[in-house]
Amino acid sequence: MMRIGVAMLQGARHEHCEALQHAALEMGSSVEIIQLRKASELNGSIDGLVLPGGESTTMRIASLSEALLDGVFSWMAKYPDRPVLGTCAGAILLANPGLNYQPFIDVKVSRNAWGRQRYSFEAPLTILLDTPNNSDSATFELSRDRFNHKPLPMSKQVAPQSSESFPGVFIRAPRFIEDSINCQRIAMLETETVGVLQGSKLALTFHPELTGDRRFHRWLIEQISQNK
Repeated sequence: MMRIGVAMLQGARHEHCEALQHAALEMGSSVEIIQLRKASELNGSIDGLVLPGGESTTMRIASLSEALLDGVFSWMAKYPDRPVLGTCAGAILLANPGLNYQPFIDVKVSRNAWGRQRYSFEAPLTILLDTPNNSDSATFELSRDRFNHKPLPMSKQVAPQSSESFPGVFIRAPRFIEDSINCQRIAMLETETVGVLQGSKLALTFHPELTGDRRFHRWLIEQISQNK
């Protein structure tokens, strides 16, 4: 059985857990979700990792008592081939880990670059990443309250009907600084890069866990399966 750790610092942690469970069902895989709250819970039995969104500075402060982020970065440095999915603030941590660790992805990130909460939005994205096919016709659902805030302004709601279209959810999102990107671009909002891949590290500035499209969570499970 695969063991996937989710860093329980802030943000849509439980939504990531649910998304992983649904993705595993779609793929017919068996996974155990490990909710990580302290560094001692990270060890060689963890096969892959999710760094959720939130506010990166708050996450760094919240992790101090149990040294969780230090443990996360130490685990990534020790097991460089094991896959990691970082979303929103998780992408910032991959690009700028601090704590004397080198960046895990070769790109610079501008925090909260889309503006404050009221400028959050949803938009269709083009995905340039091969992911396992969905063996189940999962329903696309964007109506529920995500972070106990008012509904987001929507440019358009798009169901995952093709291998390219993806419903991007951006909440106080960071942005990649385009001329600093030295890794593979795998998600585009029109001409802007919103997802990058470097080796086993996948960084997204949006929130795939808040949609019914499990493509990126299936990617994580597939990468773990290939490493087994």
